[in-house]
Amino acid sequence: MSKTATGGRVAYADLLRVVAMLAVIVVHLAGSRLGNVAVGSAEFHILNAYDGLTHWCVPVFIMLSGMFLLDPNHSLPPSKLVFGHILRILIALAVWGTAYALVTQALAAGLSWAAVKTALYQVLLGKTHFHLWFLYMIVGLYLVTPILRAFVRGAGWAEFHWFLLLAFLFASLLPTLLRLRPSQTMSLWVDNLDLHLVLGYVGYYVLGYYLKTFPLNRAAELLIYLLGVLGAAATVGGTAWLSQQRGQLIQTLYNYDSANVVLMSVAVFVFFRRILGAREKERQWVSGVAKVSFGVYLVHVFCLMALDQLNISVLSITPLLALPLLTAAVFACSFVVAWLISKLPLVGRYLT
Repeated sequence: MSKTATGGRVAYADLLRVVAMLAVIVVHLAGSRLGNVAVGSAEFHILNAYDGLTHWCVPVFIMLSGMFLLDPNHSLPPSKLVFGHILRILIALAVWGTAYALVTQALAAGLSWAAVKTALYQVLLGKTHFHLWFLYMIVGLYLVTPILRAFVRGAGWAEFHWFLLLAFLFASLLPTLLRLRPSQTMSLWVDNLDLHLVLGYVGYYVLGYYLKTFPLNRAAELLIYLLGVLGAAATVGGTAWLSQQRGQLIQTLYNYDSANVVLMSVAVFVFFRRILGAREKERQWVSGVAKVSFGVYLVHVFCLMALDQLNISVLSITPLLALPLLTAAVFACSFVVAWLISKLPLVGRYLT
């Protein structure tokens, strides 16, 4: 079955956007209370399972960006990159950063001119709400996109594998091992090699294009799924074990660049690419939701703040039921708000 949805959109990418956005909400709902429950309690294990099993969300968003923006078959001149992508993110960052700063300040000290000035100053300093870190990071990836497009345009199978191997080793595996068991010698080697080209989230960005472009045989897919299951088990089980050993929540294995999360993220991406089987009508519905997924990301923390004001959390009832129910409610609320904002003339596309 074709994986391209109506209007030239890639259906599995649209579906991944929607599911990844749901996963982001799960991460924020579960993570907001995980540190408040006793380590080893039933609530801890439930929240840890939900939180750990959805930490592929941000890497998948990055992979989806690389999948499209690094494709040399699609024209991306500097003017389009700057005014069509970077400017949109910067406007969204300024507007939503200010909005969150104002609301946070108002909840803490009430609205006043002094509060407004404080909020605006925080935005200028780059001290924006926690989830907006993603916007700074994605702008950084956009800035190096022309260089990476030149690489993928000339790279073959072997060059991609070498790049991705270095990225996994130096941006993921070694940092994970060093966080779990610090080694001055290993840290010194990593620092001295100074391989900044493959650090940060650039590996995910290139990986998205690679997985879209290069076919995988059945054996490779099965290996990816197996490693993904092992990564998920390490995330949840490892977090529980480390936390119980130290008597407090240890989130080392939750890092988006940790090796276990990398394995999970690749498996999820490949799985959705393989299993897509929605009918045309369902594809159109998913595509419509996916178009405002960025807006949902920007809005959803306001919905979380509203829940806090109402004293509603995943611990209000058993988290096993509360998490899916609240995730659905937050997503629905965020989607409606984002969709309405997207319809605003001129500015809607820059805010969602």
